Amino acid sequence: MKKILLLSDTHSYIDERILHYVKEADEVWHAGDIGDLKVTDAIEALKPLRAVYGNIDNDKARATFPLNQRFSCEGVSVWITHIGGYPPKYNANTREEIKTNPPKLFICGHSHILKVIPDKINDVLHMNPGAAGKHGFHKVRTMLRFILDRGKIENLEVIELGKK
Repeated sequence: MKKILLLSDTHSYIDERILHYVKEADEVWHAGDIGDLKVTDAIEALKPLRAVYGNIDNDKARATFPLNQRFSCEGVSVWITHIGGYPPKYNANTREEIKTNPPKLFICGHSHILKVIPDKINDVLHMNPGAAGKHGFHKVRTMLRFILDRGKIENLEVIELGKK
Protein backbone atom coordinates (compact mmCIF):
# COMPACT_ATOMS: atom_id res chain seq x y z
CA MET A 1 0.00 0.00 0.00
CA LYS A 2 1.24 3.48 -0.92
CA LYS A 3 -0.18 6.90 -0.16
CA ILE A 4 0.30 9.13 -3.21
CA LEU A 5 0.17 12.92 -3.36
CA LEU A 6 -0.43 14.21 -6.88
CA LEU A 7 0.22 17.81 -7.88
CA SER A 8 0.89 19.83 -10.99
CA ASP A 9 1.44 23.32 -12.30
CA THR A 10 3.36 24.73 -9.36
CA HIS A 11 5.01 27.31 -11.64
CA SER A 12 7.90 27.79 -9.16
CA TYR A 13 5.61 28.03 -6.13
CA ILE A 14 6.03 25.86 -3.03
CA ASP A 15 4.83 26.62 0.48
CA GLU A 16 4.44 25.01 3.89
CA ARG A 17 0.85 24.01 3.13
CA ILE A 18 1.98 21.88 0.17
CA LEU A 19 4.88 20.48 2.20
CA HIS A 20 2.51 19.51 5.02
CA TYR A 21 0.75 17.12 2.61
CA VAL A 22 4.07 15.97 1.15
CA LYS A 23 5.09 14.78 4.62
CA GLU A 24 1.91 12.67 4.90
CA ALA A 25 2.51 10.83 1.58
CA ASP A 26 4.68 7.84 0.77
CA GLU A 27 5.42 9.21 -2.73
CA VAL A 28 4.79 12.50 -4.51
CA TRP A 29 4.01 12.71 -8.22
CA HIS A 30 4.30 16.02 -10.12
CA ALA A 31 2.59 16.26 -13.52
CA GLY A 32 4.69 19.10 -14.95
CA ASP A 33 5.07 22.86 -15.15
CA ILE A 34 7.39 22.68 -12.18
CA GLY A 35 9.07 26.02 -12.78
CA ASP A 36 12.08 26.56 -10.55
CA LEU A 37 13.63 23.26 -9.43
CA LYS A 38 13.56 24.53 -5.84
CA VAL A 39 10.02 23.06 -5.90
CA THR A 40 11.18 19.54 -6.65
CA ASP A 41 14.24 19.93 -4.41
CA ALA A 42 11.95 20.78 -1.45
CA ILE A 43 9.74 17.77 -2.18
CA GLU A 44 12.66 15.37 -2.70
CA ALA A 45 14.17 16.46 0.61
CA LEU A 46 11.11 14.90 2.27
CA LYS A 47 9.77 12.09 0.07
CA PRO A 48 10.45 10.11 -3.10
CA LEU A 49 9.35 12.05 -6.18
CA ARG A 50 8.30 11.08 -9.70
CA ALA A 51 7.89 14.05 -12.04
CA VAL A 52 7.64 15.06 -15.68
CA TYR A 53 8.46 18.36 -17.28
CA GLY A 54 5.80 20.66 -18.70
CA ASN A 55 5.60 23.24 -21.44
CA ILE A 56 6.86 26.12 -19.24
CA ASP A 57 9.82 24.19 -17.86
CA ASN A 58 13.34 25.21 -18.85
CA ASP A 59 16.28 23.14 -20.09
CA LYS A 60 17.39 22.32 -16.55
CA ALA A 61 14.01 20.78 -15.68
CA ARG A 62 13.92 18.97 -19.03
CA ALA A 63 17.37 17.52 -18.35
CA THR A 64 16.25 16.40 -14.88
CA PHE A 65 12.79 14.96 -15.62
CA PRO A 66 11.33 13.14 -18.65
CA LEU A 67 8.34 14.16 -20.78
CA ASN A 68 6.58 10.88 -19.89
CA GLN A 69 6.82 8.49 -16.97
CA ARG A 70 5.40 4.97 -17.38
CA PHE A 71 5.73 2.67 -14.39
CA SER A 72 3.88 0.29 -12.12
CA CYS A 73 3.18 1.07 -8.48
CA GLU A 74 1.44 -1.37 -6.15
CA GLY A 75 0.10 -3.31 -9.12
CA VAL A 76 -1.30 -0.22 -10.91
CA SER A 77 0.14 0.73 -14.31
CA VAL A 78 0.64 4.51 -14.42
CA TRP A 79 1.41 7.02 -17.16
CA ILE A 80 2.21 10.62 -16.22
CA THR A 81 2.63 13.32 -18.86
CA HIS A 82 1.96 17.04 -18.77
CA ILE A 83 -0.27 17.47 -21.84
CA GLY A 84 -2.36 14.45 -22.75
CA GLY A 85 -5.97 15.47 -23.31
CA TYR A 86 -9.04 13.97 -21.71
CA PRO A 87 -11.19 10.93 -22.41
CA PRO A 88 -12.38 10.46 -25.08
CA LYS A 89 -10.42 13.36 -26.67
CA TYR A 90 -6.83 12.43 -25.96
CA ASN A 91 -4.27 14.44 -27.90
CA ALA A 92 -2.30 13.10 -30.87
CA ASN A 93 0.72 12.23 -28.69
CA THR A 94 -1.25 9.94 -26.36
CA ARG A 95 -4.31 8.69 -28.26
CA GLU A 96 -2.81 5.66 -30.01
CA GLU A 97 -0.76 4.53 -27.00
CA ILE A 98 -3.85 4.63 -24.78
CA LYS A 99 -5.71 2.47 -27.31
CA THR A 100 -2.94 -0.09 -27.78
CA ASN A 101 -1.25 -0.10 -24.35
CA PRO A 102 -3.55 1.61 -21.86
CA PRO A 103 -2.37 2.32 -18.32
CA LYS A 104 -4.82 1.82 -15.48
CA LEU A 105 -4.10 5.39 -14.34
CA PHE A 106 -3.40 8.25 -16.80
CA ILE A 107 -2.26 11.53 -15.24
CA CYS A 108 -1.91 14.96 -16.87
CA GLY A 109 -1.55 18.54 -15.76
CA HIS A 110 -1.52 21.65 -17.96
CA SER A 111 -5.16 22.78 -17.88
CA HIS A 112 -5.17 23.96 -14.23
CA ILE A 113 -8.61 22.29 -14.04
CA LEU A 114 -9.03 19.51 -11.52
CA LYS A 115 -10.71 16.52 -13.20
CA VAL A 116 -11.08 12.82 -12.49
CA ILE A 117 -12.72 10.99 -15.39
CA PRO A 118 -13.22 7.26 -15.90
CA ASP A 119 -12.58 6.22 -19.51
CA LYS A 120 -14.88 3.21 -19.80
CA ILE A 121 -13.89 2.48 -23.40
CA ASN A 122 -10.18 2.00 -22.60
CA ASP A 123 -10.61 1.05 -18.92
CA VAL A 124 -8.42 3.94 -17.79
CA LEU A 125 -8.86 6.37 -14.90
CA HIS A 126 -7.79 9.88 -15.92
CA MET A 127 -6.63 12.35 -13.24
CA ASN A 128 -5.65 15.99 -13.44
CA PRO A 129 -4.90 17.49 -10.00
CA GLY A 130 -5.49 21.09 -11.10
CA ALA A 131 -2.83 23.62 -10.15
CA ALA A 132 -0.98 23.85 -6.83
CA GLY A 133 0.78 27.09 -7.77
CA LYS A 134 -0.39 30.69 -7.92
CA HIS A 135 0.18 31.41 -11.63
CA GLY A 136 -2.72 30.92 -14.03
CA PHE A 137 -6.45 31.47 -14.32
CA HIS A 138 -7.58 28.98 -11.65
CA LYS A 139 -9.16 30.47 -8.54
CA VAL A 140 -8.42 27.72 -6.00
CA ARG A 141 -5.12 25.81 -5.69
CA THR A 142 -5.69 22.04 -5.67
CA MET A 143 -3.96 18.66 -5.40
CA LEU A 144 -5.14 15.04 -5.19
CA ARG A 145 -4.20 12.24 -2.86
CA PHE A 146 -5.10 8.59 -3.00
CA ILE A 147 -3.96 5.13 -2.02
CA LEU A 148 -2.67 2.44 -4.35
CA ASP A 149 -3.08 -1.05 -2.95
CA ARG A 150 -2.90 -4.43 -4.70
CA GLY A 151 -3.95 -3.09 -8.10
CA LYS A 152 -6.64 -0.77 -6.76
CA ILE A 153 -6.93 3.02 -6.61
CA GLU A 154 -8.69 3.91 -3.37
CA ASN A 155 -9.58 6.77 -1.01
CA LEU A 156 -9.27 9.52 -3.62
CA GLU A 157 -9.40 12.96 -1.99
CA VAL A 158 -9.33 16.49 -3.34
CA ILE A 159 -7.09 18.83 -1.37
CA GLU A 160 -7.97 22.51 -1.64
CA LEU A 161 -5.03 24.73 -0.73
CA GLY A 162 -7.03 27.96 -0.71
CA LYS A 163 -7.32 30.84 -3.12
CA LYS A 164 -4.29 31.82 -5.07
